[in-house]
Amino acid sequence: MRERLKTWLADLMMIPGLSGHEGRVRRYLKTEMQGFGLKTRTDRMGNLIATIAGREGAPSVMLFTHMDQLGLIVRKIEKNGLVRVERLGGVPERALAAQAVIFSIGEGRDIPGVIAHKSHHATGQDEKYKVVPYQDIYIDAGFSSAEAVREAGIDIGTPVVYKPHVMELADGRVAGTSVDDRAGCAVVLEAAQQLMDMVPRPTVHIVFSTQEEFNLRGAVTAAQMLQPDIAVQIDLILTSDTPDMTSRGDVVLGGGPGMSMFSFHGRGTLNGTIPHPALVGLFEETAKAVGVRLQKSAHIGCLTDSSYVQLVGQGVASIDMGFPMRYSHSALEVCDLSDLEELSRLLVAAIANIGPDFSLDRDDFEQ
Repeated sequence: MRERLKTWLADLMMIPGLSGHEGRVRRYLKTEMQGFGLKTRTDRMGNLIATIAGREGAPSVMLFTHMDQLGLIVRKIEKNGLVRVERLGGVPERALAAQAVIFSIGEGRDIPGVIAHKSHHATGQDEKYKVVPYQDIYIDAGFSSAEAVREAGIDIGTPVVYKPHVMELADGRVAGTSVDDRAGCAVVLEAAQQLMDMVPRPTVHIVFSTQEEFNLRGAVTAAQMLQPDIAVQIDLILTSDTPDMTSRGDVVLGGGPGMSMFSFHGRGTLNGTIPHPALVGLFEETAKAVGVRLQKSAHIGCLTDSSYVQLVGQGVASIDMGFPMRYSHSALEVCDLSDLEELSRLLVAAIANIGPDFSLDRDDFEQ
């Protein structure tokens, strides 16, 4: 399992797929699922969906993760060939200076560029500790004119992402671009493959959603179409094991998968997820039964697709499960392969335990 997860993760991290421009990622995932016998379909939002039929009477499950990544969009091309951009998603401005990027034009046609960083020798005292607003940054791709930029295929609206990169660290840890949420994609691929051979099982809808980084859009459409009873969302869980994060919780990298007990954005989008108690109990009991470590998280500042999916129809029993990750939304995020393995095992075992007698009545759980 580890080698499959490692291969899928590395492959996916190297594929650019800005929010709203996920085609290359979707095609890779589609090929992999078809390779182990799953038929797929794509809706008009670009969500990739596959259904594994299960026993009648059991609550249906939507197991999903997002396949897009955050980045930038070209907004202006200067006469001298430098390119101005808008942010798409929660791109941290303090992480942008001097980053390598690519203009994602098409397979084999992507163009590299560098986000400019003012020469140190010309930096004044008042500038040394200042974060440059994204409106003031520009990308240098080496061109000398706007005409040359456009002839190369770059235009207003062209997607830009951190230059794809994968780096193996010690003790089974992986660093690089778009661990959020290509690690989730690798886990869902693994779970889907195992669930196909798991009998009995409920009906499981596998969804790789689009535009999560663009205010959580794609998964809602998929949920409206599928009308699941249960939604299990896979994404990162913020770690608290670095000096700058120790006050934020107890989640550690390599400590096993995480379960979010509370999330709330608190900035702009006033939304979040409090997990359904039946699912909290399911994952706690399953973790003990199969010997998987389970960490818990409660955070303000995080937001996932489940915050909207839970509101579909009569309400969807929802929970956020995930893998611990360091340095979110930077160009070098870090995860641990052992966490991905344990998360995959936990998902398969827990979902297989959902039968016709699995209650979603809150009065059976809430004291």
